[in-house]
Amino acid sequence: MNATPKLITVMQRVEMKYLLSPAQVALLRQGLQGRMQPDAYGLTTIGSLYYDTPDHRLINRSLEQPGFKEKIRLRSYGVADNASPVFLELKRKAEGVVYKRRAAATLDGVRAFFAGQDRLSDDAQIDRELAYFRDFYGELAPACLIMYDRTAYEEPGGDLRLTIDANPRYRTDRLDLRLPMEGTPLLPGGWAVLEIKVQQAMPLWLTALLAKGKIYKTSFSKYGTAYRMENGPALRRSA
Repeated sequence: MNATPKLITVMQRVEMKYLLSPAQVALLRQGLQGRMQPDAYGLTTIGSLYYDTPDHRLINRSLEQPGFKEKIRLRSYGVADNASPVFLELKRKAEGVVYKRRAAATLDGVRAFFAGQDRLSDDAQIDRELAYFRDFYGELAPACLIMYDRTAYEEPGGDLRLTIDANPRYRTDRLDLRLPMEGTPLLPGGWAVLEIKVQQAMPLWLTALLAKGKIYKTSFSKYGTAYRMENGPALRRSA
């Protein structure tokens, strides 16, 4: 099922990432029963088109794992067309806390924005932040398309959110969200990326479930992994 989630334009939360083997995926899904439930959108294929400078300044900075990093991406839920909504997201991470600004737009609107038009959405403050980011970094262009099949879980009455991203894949050509979402796998078959997103403390039952499955936090980045896969030899030569 592909549907457009309700638009949340401003987010601040702690995000933790984990890599899951097929057995850990099964254990986690079983352990969530009765405590969390899939959200209203079910299984959704997501495309995230990352923009970067010609010298890949943003991803290289991210790979250094600094205390502060930022990125900009265009997201679609399912294959887009010229009329469907897409979401331009500015994501910053400072000392483990994620801050996100999000504007709903169309593909034509996003193209106009990167060509210099400042008005993108109905939120003037978010438009200003996006325009400042664009102007600060200068020439930004599509660099990598990340795709995955996401199931999002929510906690009834709580703020805990958990997502399982299966079959993560990428491509660095055909950087168009209107094309079929096919690409090179980022992980072995059956593996997935778990993200836990919470504004307060993680509940004890979830901590116990992760311990039971020997599921440990990692710094895995989909775009960063794709960049290393594409440029591994060059990165080693420059090290």
